[in-house]
Amino acid sequence: MVWSKALARCGLVLLSLWLCIHSVPISVEKAKDKPEVEQLEPPQSADTGLHYDRYLREVIEYLEKDPHFREKLKNANMDDIKQGKLSKELDFVQHNFRTKLDELKREEMSRLRMLIKAKHDLREGNGEGNTPDHQALLKQFEHLNHMNPHTFEVEDLDRLIQSATSDLENYDKKHHDEFKRYEMTKEHERRERLKTMSEEDRRKEEQHYEEMKKKHANHPKVNHPGSEDQLKEVWQEADGLDPEDFDPKTFFKMHDSNGDGFLDESELEALFTKELEKVYDPTNEEDDMVEMEEERLRMREHVMNEVDTNKDRLVSLSEFITATKKEEFHEKDEWETLDQNPVYTEEELREYERQLANEENDINTKAAELQKQREELERKQEELNTQKLGLKQAMDEMERIKGQSLKAEVKRKYDIGNSRLLSVSPREVNTL
Repeated sequence: MVWSKALARCGLVLLSLWLCIHSVPISVEKAKDKPEVEQLEPPQSADTGLHYDRYLREVIEYLEKDPHFREKLKNANMDDIKQGKLSKELDFVQHNFRTKLDELKREEMSRLRMLIKAKHDLREGNGEGNTPDHQALLKQFEHLNHMNPHTFEVEDLDRLIQSATSDLENYDKKHHDEFKRYEMTKEHERRERLKTMSEEDRRKEEQHYEEMKKKHANHPKVNHPGSEDQLKEVWQEADGLDPEDFDPKTFFKMHDSNGDGFLDESELEALFTKELEKVYDPTNEEDDMVEMEEERLRMREHVMNEVDTNKDRLVSLSEFITATKKEEFHEKDEWETLDQNPVYTEEELREYERQLANEENDINTKAAELQKQREELERKQEELNTQKLGLKQAMDEMERIKGQSLKAEVKRKYDIGNSRLLSVSPREVNTL
C-alpha cells in the first residue's frame, strides 16, 4: 500500500475546486507586533484521487474560462450546485468552450473503452475471456452519459458533479477500511509467524513485541487537533512566534498557503505534523508510518467535523474564527492515538482470518482444478504425440513396403527382359 501518496491525494471535492480555482489572494492586514504575511500565487487545483480526476479538472478548467458560467458559479450556493441548477447554465457557455468539452468527453470515453479492453485482455489471458459488451460495461462509470459518446451536455455536467461529490464523501471511509485490513493482515501474519517458531524463540519474539508497543506508547502529550494548545504549539515551533501573541486571524492567513481564503484538507493536515512527530519517527522500529498517515487522517476528520459547519470540505476564515470562540477550543485533554483506540476487535480479526482461510481454500481449489486441467492437457498431448509417432511409423513402413515393391517390380521386369533375350535364336538375331 502506498498510504502516504493515497492520503496526500485526498484533495478538494468538486465543489471546493470550483470555489477555489483562480481565487484572488487575500492580503493580510498589518498589525502592531504581528508578522507581515506576503501574498501568494493563485491556488492550484488539487488532485482529488478519483480515477477520472484528469477529466474532472479539465472540465472545470474550461468552464472557468467562460465568463457567463464563471459569474453564475461565483454566485451559486452549495445546494444549487448539488441539485443541478448550475448544470443548466451549460447551455449558455460559449461555442468554443462547448467544442472543447465535447472533445474532452470523447477522450474520456476512449480512455474508458481502453480500460475495458485491457481488463478483457487480462481475463482472456486467464482463460476467462468473452467478447465484452462495451455498452453494458460502460454503465459502471457514472460520471458521464455513455449513451451519448460525442457531445458534452447538461446531463454530463450533472453526473460529474453528483459522482465527484458522492465518491469524495466515501473517499475517507474507503481509506479507513483499507487501513483496518492492513492492521489485521499485519497482526495475522505476526501470529502465523509465531506458530512456526520454537517455544523459546516465540517467547523472545512476544517479549520484543510488547517492548516495542510500550516504547511506541511512551511519547509526549499529543494535543487535541484544532485546540488552542495545538495551534499555539504550531504558532511557536513552526512559525517562530510568541504564544502570548497568538491571533487566530493571522494564524489562518499564514497557513492558508495558497491564499484562497480557505484551509483545505491538505493545509489542515500540514498543521498536525508537529503532533505526529511526537508519536512517529521513521527511524524507529516501533513506529509504523502507515499508521501515522491514518492518524493524520483522523485528526483532519476531527477538525472538519467540528469546524466545517457547511460541510463543503473547506474551512473558511469565519468558520475558523467561530471555532476559536467555542468552549471545545480550550480542550486540554490529550488526543487519544491509534494505540489507545484499536481499529478492530478480536472477533473482527477472527472473522477476517476466516475470510482469509476461505479465500486460501478457494485459491487452492482453483489451483487444484487448474493443475488437473494441466495434467489432462499434458495427457492428451502425450496421446497426440503417441498417435503422431504411430502415424509416422506407419507412413515410414508404407514407404518401405512401397520401395520394396518397386524394387521387386523392376527386378521382375528385368528378369522377364533377360528371359526374352535368352530365348531369341541366332537366326532371329541375324534377321534383326
